[in-house]
Amino acid sequence: MALGDLMASRLVHSSSSSPSPAAAPLAAPLPNHGHHSHVADDGGIRVANDPEPRNGLEAEEEKPAPVAYLPQVLVLCEQRHEGLDEAAAAAAGPSISGLVSKWRPKDRMKTGCCWIDPFSMAPPKALESIGKTLHAQYERWQPKARYKLQLDPTVEEVKKLCNTCRKYAKSERVLFHYNGHGVPKPTANGEIWVFNKSYTQYIPLPITDLDSWLKTPSIYVFDCSAAGIIVKAFLERLDWGSSSSASSPRDCILLAACEAHQTLPQSAEFPADVFTACLTTPIKMALHWFCKRSLLRCSLDHSLIDQIPGRQNDRKTLLGELNWIFTAVTDTIAWNVLPHDLFQRLFRQDLLVASLFRNFLLAERIMRSANCSPISYPLLPPTHQHHMWDAWDMAAEICLSKLPQLIADPNAEFQPSPFFTEQLTAFEVWLDHGSEDKKPPEQLPIVLQVLLSQSHRFRALVLLGRFLDMGPWAVDLALSVGIFPYVLKLLQTSAMELRQILVFIWTKILSLDKSCQVDLVKDGGHAYFIRFLDSLDAFPEQRAMAAFVLAVIVDGHRRGQETCISAGLIDVCLRHLQPENPHDAQTEPLLLQWLCLCLGKLWEDYPEAQLLGLESNAPEIVIRLLSEPQPEVRASAVFALGNLLDMGSSSVNGGDDDSDDDEKLRAEINVVRSLLQVSSDGSPLVRSEVAIALTRFALGHNKHLKTVAAEYWKPQTNSLLKSLPSLANISNPSNVYSPNSILQGSSGLASHIGPVLRVGSDSSATGRDGRISSPIATNSIMHGSPQSDDSSQHSDSGILLRENASNGGLSYTRSRPTDSGIYSQFISTMCAVAKDPYPRIATIGRRALSLIGVEQVVMKHTRFNSGGSAHQGETSAPPSNFGMARSSSWFDMSSGNFSVAFRTPPVSPPQHDYLTGLRRVCSMEFRPHLMNSPEGLADPLLRSAAAPSNAELSILPQSIIYNWSCGHFSRPLLTGSDDNEEANARREERERIALDCISKCQRSSCKMTSPIACWDTRFELGTKAALLMPFSPIVVAADDNEQIRVWNYDDALPVNTFENHKLSDRGLSKLLLINELDESLLLAASSDGNVRIWKNFTQKGGQKLVTAFSSVQGHRAAGRSIVIDWHQQSGYLYASGDMSSILVWDLDKEQLLSTIQSSADRAISALSASQVRSGHFAAGFADASVRIFDVRTPDRLVYMARPHAPRTEKVVGIGFQPGFDPFKIVSASQAGDIQFLDIRRAAEPYLTIEAHRGSLTALAVHRHAPVVASGSAKQMIKVFSLEGEQLTKISSQLSSFMGQRIGSVNCLSFHPYKSLLAAGAGDNALVSIYAEENYK
Repeated sequence: MALGDLMASRLVHSSSSSPSPAAAPLAAPLPNHGHHSHVADDGGIRVANDPEPRNGLEAEEEKPAPVAYLPQVLVLCEQRHEGLDEAAAAAAGPSISGLVSKWRPKDRMKTGCCWIDPFSMAPPKALESIGKTLHAQYERWQPKARYKLQLDPTVEEVKKLCNTCRKYAKSERVLFHYNGHGVPKPTANGEIWVFNKSYTQYIPLPITDLDSWLKTPSIYVFDCSAAGIIVKAFLERLDWGSSSSASSPRDCILLAACEAHQTLPQSAEFPADVFTACLTTPIKMALHWFCKRSLLRCSLDHSLIDQIPGRQNDRKTLLGELNWIFTAVTDTIAWNVLPHDLFQRLFRQDLLVASLFRNFLLAERIMRSANCSPISYPLLPPTHQHHMWDAWDMAAEICLSKLPQLIADPNAEFQPSPFFTEQLTAFEVWLDHGSEDKKPPEQLPIVLQVLLSQSHRFRALVLLGRFLDMGPWAVDLALSVGIFPYVLKLLQTSAMELRQILVFIWTKILSLDKSCQVDLVKDGGHAYFIRFLDSLDAFPEQRAMAAFVLAVIVDGHRRGQETCISAGLIDVCLRHLQPENPHDAQTEPLLLQWLCLCLGKLWEDYPEAQLLGLESNAPEIVIRLLSEPQPEVRASAVFALGNLLDMGSSSVNGGDDDSDDDEKLRAEINVVRSLLQVSSDGSPLVRSEVAIALTRFALGHNKHLKTVAAEYWKPQTNSLLKSLPSLANISNPSNVYSPNSILQGSSGLASHIGPVLRVGSDSSATGRDGRISSPIATNSIMHGSPQSDDSSQHSDSGILLRENASNGGLSYTRSRPTDSGIYSQFISTMCAVAKDPYPRIATIGRRALSLIGVEQVVMKHTRFNSGGSAHQGETSAPPSNFGMARSSSWFDMSSGNFSVAFRTPPVSPPQHDYLTGLRRVCSMEFRPHLMNSPEGLADPLLRSAAAPSNAELSILPQSIIYNWSCGHFSRPLLTGSDDNEEANARREERERIALDCISKCQRSSCKMTSPIACWDTRFELGTKAALLMPFSPIVVAADDNEQIRVWNYDDALPVNTFENHKLSDRGLSKLLLINELDESLLLAASSDGNVRIWKNFTQKGGQKLVTAFSSVQGHRAAGRSIVIDWHQQSGYLYASGDMSSILVWDLDKEQLLSTIQSSADRAISALSASQVRSGHFAAGFADASVRIFDVRTPDRLVYMARPHAPRTEKVVGIGFQPGFDPFKIVSASQAGDIQFLDIRRAAEPYLTIEAHRGSLTALAVHRHAPVVASGSAKQMIKVFSLEGEQLTKISSQLSSFMGQRIGSVNCLSFHPYKSLLAAGAGDNALVSIYAEENYK
């Protein structure tokens, strides 16, 4: 199967998005998140069909189906939910100096040669002929080298020869070949023999002299008896040299024909210079040697071997193919037995050295058969018995058997050897069964050789792609073989069939190491990927890989950015970000994600590219993606937009091209406005990128933001201050310092700058609009007024109104042509970001505020519970700041109990602060290390320079979306994970258990009178919420201080305890379980609307935050009475509170799906999602009314009733009745009555239970068993059947379990599948669990 097909079939689900929506025959199409084909239209396993609703309500009557409803959808289990961590993200991204640079061949070294043959006994012509032959043989291996022959030389001639060779070679390697046949053996000191001047006697030449003339790098070949003596002497010299001098190690390579005690073979079977023959004519030598040992020895004329047709460099001839197979076999042997760095040095850095070492392996095989052992330095392990020689012998035999026919008929068609096909098959078998833990595939060097052949190339690349997909370890192995130059060269081919697989291979290499971006740009490789990205005939996932490759090429590489921009990459990316037809379905999310990331990397820190992007209308195109369903796409779009913002904006300093700057500024403001709108996105991944992009804006527009922020706190009159009850008490009446003095010189401006200032008592508040349309920058604001005294340089709100003296001068020459309302909006948004429920994002928000001089002071927080006792948060500020907790500032828009302040230098004499909690600071230096302090305090940046300093840039939070996204490509893309099989098996087992438990509880009496466990949670504020886990005897409980505790009720042992968050603003609304049939997640909803979802919460200390967001999105009116519910199959989370709307979140997309107006005047006090029908939910109101909504119908509201009339107490609990009937609901009001309604029939209840007298506090409806339970503040729990029969009554008199009495009931919760009921008490913090009497 071609990799293109593999990728088409496997990569469809490889992106981080969910499968495309399937049409569902419902009122409106709903996303089908299911992973099982048997999921019905509303999802879930069941037998009976859902009635088709005609208008969302009417349907044929049918009996509730007895079959259980088990949702099939998983949410929040994507890679992005593993946590947002800069260090982890950086690790996921490509490394800067990784494996490619480690294994990449350096600029290939070339070897020059000099050759000596002191063959004194031979006639001169024979001597010359031998010399010339050897010269020609070497020339074939390295044709461009310079060769010098020296026949029967003297010492002076050798010296001159060596010096000449080194002079010409410069820093290249010199080859010295000594053919010492017919002369004495080397001396014991390692000296070789040469002639004296008169050719009358031999003179010993010390190897040390030779080495000093030839220098390094060098390679020596010694073909003589006892050559090992020379090697030994050489190594002693190397050891002595390395110990006596600190210079770099000498780069010498030695090849010697035999060991010190051995003599060269004298057999007629071998030539006299058998070692040299093996090194220079390996194919003929190997065939002669093999022929004498094979069955062909009788039938084949040996002289034919010298007539093998073809050329060694032409693989389509017999000689060329034999040479190619020999290279593949020897490379494979070497790669499998040598350490990879030594293999790289000997077989990949220098063509001639590689050829000599391949041939040396043959010499070892042949000469060991004659009891002679060639040796080398570096020392190689024995390879003469490696099993790959068998493959060579077989290939040789096949070639030799064809030889007579080819010589007899030169025109006969050449049939290629099956060697490479067979080796590729062996590699494919390994791929089917191999893994990182097993022995590496020994055929890898052969696969590399096969890339040279057009006929085998495609198959080899596909197999190589499959291998690289196995993980970084596989990429490392392939690079160690030497794949890099081959795949780089292949980018110059125009073969269409290779495009997909080449893009895939480069994706795998670059996901590991980006250091080869330089090579790609130098060789023009970027153009290959731009063409592929622009082609519509490739799969979108594959084009996403091309975008990834291009993003890596330009990542932090200015030359790459320049060449890609000149090649038109910006236009290509923007074109593919827009569907050709507006009605078309949007492109594959992975492609959109990487097009955005590629653009972001193109623009990153490159002002000229940013300008080009703005001119290309990029913001308008990218902004459309901010509403895409996939969080990864939205985050990548934010990344791209953020990189369009110029941090060191030149327009601050004025300039000639004012109109261009104004145009650019307007575009930037437009980008920021769009980013502010998505600052409350449901995904931390997106919000994190928004916060980082806005921090860039804070740096680029630092002065103006400081100015506007200063105006926020500038007191206008004394009377205004006195109107603040919490502040008037503190201000000192005798203080001579008047706030009015600040307004000297800038009082006219105060009317233009409308700060968003909310002041007032608890009941009333005055507000001022913050949108301004006049220019904001005038010298008097930032620098104070010339005639004002020293104290007027400091406003009491703590903003420095004058640059420090060392800077001098004015920094602006003109005003910003912008609506400064964007600055007001920015500051209020960043204050909300600084309190984000996701800790990393809150930290980024605090950093951004510190850049514009705003400091967060965490206040001591006091809340009074119903009992009147005060509980303090952990963080506290000095007592003098305490009044701020009650005062309402502009910051209260985003709700919170910390104040925001400016830092200023000290004033002399010290003045009193009019606004408390706003701190003065001495230091003017910026201290980045303070960024991580718990309060997030940082010194301000008060400087006249417009461009950001290094200190500022160093604290800029790093974006993680790019590195994090790179991790996708380093994981296997072509194979499914084994984890899925385990998860499916576990899920099937749980489904079986659930169905079994459900059928039992549906048949049981449901009289839960037996207390099986009682747990003293020791919560200070009583138990606010409790939850029974479905498949383990575990109960989770939480209190209003947002302490979450996990307890095993079988063993009566605590399992885990943790805080939902560390902020001072506390209060819990509800606990819910997500993915209960799989790896369950715990949703903890705080009463301020923040939702945090945890995994591993049943492991001691192992809890990990999966995601967090504000479910009421800044609806300040929501108060502290958030109500929330969850529907697993649709993935919808419903949230509301003291507000007129209900927010519907899609947790799969982590996106606000819709905001439904409740059309009621009163607050929503209870919410319940239908588990049977996706999109249906019921809401109970504070005025005792009940409404049912359907998110799929245009008007949303499908039912309304006042079942509790004439009573008007709020609805405490509401729920859809157990079973499969989606039209029956139960509603309980605080007055104590429980009403049963059938929404198809009438607005009147068909059954009323007077459960409690005016004190009902909790209602629980079992999901499957036909029971409901209610609890009261008067220490009583009652369980009723759906017919109104009271099954159980638990009161404090009856239930004295283990000496404990139940308290006022705060919460009730049924087990999802069993007849178990958990009750949490408000006053004594007990959690009691009740079961039927026969419970085991």
